[in-house]
Amino acid sequence: MNAAEPTVEQFPDPLIAYIAATRPPFILATVMPIFLGLAYSFYEGHTLHALNAMLTLLAGILLHAATNVLNDYYDSLNGSDALNEERIFPFTGGSRFIQNEVLSRKQVLLYGIGLVLAVMLVGAYLISQAGVSLFWLGLFGLLLGWGYSAPPLSLNSRGLGEISVLAGFSLLPLGTFLVQTGDISTTLLLVSLPVGLLTANLLYINQFPDRKADIQAHKLHWVARLAPRVSRWGYVLIAGLAWLVLGGLIAVGILPTLAIISALPAVLSIRAACILLPNAERPQALAPAIQMTILAMLSHGALLSMALVITALLRG
Repeated sequence: MNAAEPTVEQFPDPLIAYIAATRPPFILATVMPIFLGLAYSFYEGHTLHALNAMLTLLAGILLHAATNVLNDYYDSLNGSDALNEERIFPFTGGSRFIQNEVLSRKQVLLYGIGLVLAVMLVGAYLISQAGVSLFWLGLFGLLLGWGYSAPPLSLNSRGLGEISVLAGFSLLPLGTFLVQTGDISTTLLLVSLPVGLLTANLLYINQFPDRKADIQAHKLHWVARLAPRVSRWGYVLIAGLAWLVLGGLIAVGILPTLAIISALPAVLSIRAACILLPNAERPQALAPAIQMTILAMLSHGALLSMALVITALLRG
């Protein structure tokens, strides 16, 4: 067991254990697309509603936390986390709270259900403000979060994990915009594609250290289905598509010229690919590439949001 993994001794306070079990640092992956949705609303000339923005952020955080917790529960049922000997903690192999007996499997399940109920409670208020379109969007988000790991959908095990992540994280800005404006923006769906693709690529690279355990547990995502020498190129394909879409959106004027600064993290994607390509069969060498993938996604979202806000302010 990795010394950095959670132990009972590290968490004498149950409240802290429950918070840590949600894997808080990774919830930033949800925060950034919500900021992008707020920035795009401002860019489009809408006045931001602070309370609705904060509640949207809370709902997104709770949904991501619920997804993480339920993922741990279902991965304990299928055995993939217990079998995982090549994990790179804390990036892959789950939170280890069940495997290291910090929380029981039942506690994790009840916690995940409680988080889903909290999402529904906050969501009910937001739906009352934004209308029925948000209900359907939120229901789809809940379905993706639950069905990513849970049978009978088991989306990741069926090779649909990356598409699920792309859909979920691309729709977060859209839901945020809907809460702020009461409208659906199809253009924002295009604007959100790069951040969705970069987030999907984080899932993709994280599956290399988990590959052997996932195969044994019949979690047949594409990294498990394909030989590493083949699947490694999937990372290049997803990252390349993200940056090409961004460039195209700027070229055709959907995004302002200043948005070019959000392409700077492409350097991180290139560096990560240069680590992955020769090390696809040596997962313990991938920690720096995983970190760069996280940073590429977060910094792209932050820089694009900043570019939209600055452009709106300069436009007056």
